[in-house]
Amino acid sequence: MSKTGKKYHSAAKSVDRANRYPFGDALDLALNAAFAKFDETVDLAVRLGVDPRHADQMVRGTVVLPNGLGKEVKVLVFAKGEKEKEAQEAGADFVGNDDLVEKIQEGWFGFDKAVATPDVMGSVGKIGRLLGPRGLMPNAKTGTVTFEVAKAVEELKAGKIDFRVEKAGIIHVPMGKVSFGKEKLTENIAAFIETILRLKPPAAKGTYLRSIALSTTMGPGIKIDAASVKDLSE
Repeated sequence: MSKTGKKYHSAAKSVDRANRYPFGDALDLALNAAFAKFDETVDLAVRLGVDPRHADQMVRGTVVLPNGLGKEVKVLVFAKGEKEKEAQEAGADFVGNDDLVEKIQEGWFGFDKAVATPDVMGSVGKIGRLLGPRGLMPNAKTGTVTFEVAKAVEELKAGKIDFRVEKAGIIHVPMGKVSFGKEKLTENIAAFIETILRLKPPAAKGTYLRSIALSTTMGPGIKIDAASVKDLSE
């Protein structure tokens, strides 16, 4: 969706694109600039001082946002036997194995996240080419290939997000909704920043947090002073 029009330009006028704002001021600007009739998502873009082409500089992980994402997350679980029952009791929206594989092969993708127990990954692997490009493939590194099915479902329902640095060294993540207000968004962003600081690769040289920007779905990007964000995790 193009960020053009009178309302966008009006919002953009309140932002000095050359300035790096203290975190609190940047968040205030972003919330005040939100103008859409729907509840806009607040997004964060962090550029790290890493070269993800090198395996020892890859930054990838998960974080459970303390206030969630402000939307219902539909979770699908590939499992069998007792683990099916465990998934259902934990609140999974869809539970099954070969039946769900067939449904997905037919073009159904009515879920946001997928979990699988290790013993059914042989079946799930058949649809890897369908799930992978959509970011739906269960992965042990993000805790979605596990026998701890209930824990995985509960975390995803509570707002667990997974992230990885892109080729340009940037991580894009949603942090919640405009309606959350400043306090809840600050708590979510602090949890994310603390996580990526903890994941700093030993091989990363120089400044780690190179640049940070905040925006709402329809609003302008606002640059943040990286030092003010570091303080959130302390």
